[in-house]
Amino acid sequence: MGLGIDAYSQSYTGAVGSSYANTQAAANGTKSGKASSESGATVELSDEGKKALESSKETGDKVVKTESAASKIAAKTNKMTDSQRSSLVAKMQADQEARQNQLMNMVQQLFNKQANSYGQSTDMWQFLASGKFTVDAATKSQAQADIAEDGYYGVKKTSERMFEFAMALSGGDVDKMKELQSAVEKGYKQAEKTWGGKLPDISKQTLDATNQLFEDYYKEQESASQKVNPIED
Repeated sequence: MGLGIDAYSQSYTGAVGSSYANTQAAANGTKSGKASSESGATVELSDEGKKALESSKETGDKVVKTESAASKIAAKTNKMTDSQRSSLVAKMQADQEARQNQLMNMVQQLFNKQANSYGQSTDMWQFLASGKFTVDAATKSQAQADIAEDGYYGVKKTSERMFEFAMALSGGDVDKMKELQSAVEKGYKQAEKTWGGKLPDISKQTLDATNQLFEDYYKEQESASQKVNPIED
C-alpha cells in the first residue's frame, strides 16, 4: 500500500493556560500577601489563597500556544530566502528520486525471478496492484514500517512532505498555493491511472490530510490579515 502513496507523491513531486484567580491587583500582591480591593480596603489573603494566587500566576506565565502542522511548516519556509527555498525544492526532489531508485532496486531484486511477469519497469505499478506475487518476511516488515503512522509513506509524513514542497515552491503566496493544491488533486488522479485503478485507502487519507494542511494555512493567513486590517462595522 505504501507504493500507492509513492506513486501519488511522485506524480506531484487552545492556547493552554488559565486566568488569574483574583484581580490583577491581587495577582501582583505584596510579599506580605496583602492586596488592595476596588474599594481601597486592604485584604489579608489566607494561606490557601496565597497558594492559589501563586499557582495561577505560574500557570498564566506558562501559556503554551498550540500550532497546526501547516503553521509550523509555513513558519520554517517563510524564513527562507528564494535561494534557500530553491535548494529545499532541489533537495526534496533528489530525496524523492533517491527513494524511488531505492524502491525500484528493491523490487527488481525481490522479483528477479518474476521479471517476465511485470516486464518493463513502467509496468511495475500494475504488477504490484495485481497482487499476484509473494514477498519474504523482511520485505513485508519493511513495507509495514513504511506505511506506519510515523513511516516515510505514512499519512502524516507524506502529506506534510507535499505541503512543504508547495510552500517552498510558492513562497507562501496564497494564490500560488491554491494552484499547487489543484496540482495535488491532479497528481492523485494521475497516480490512480499509473496504479491501474483505485488507490489504497491510505492514499485517499493522505490526499485528505494534504488538503487539510492547505485549508488550515488559508484560514491562518486570513485570520492574520484580519488582525492587520480589521473589518470596520
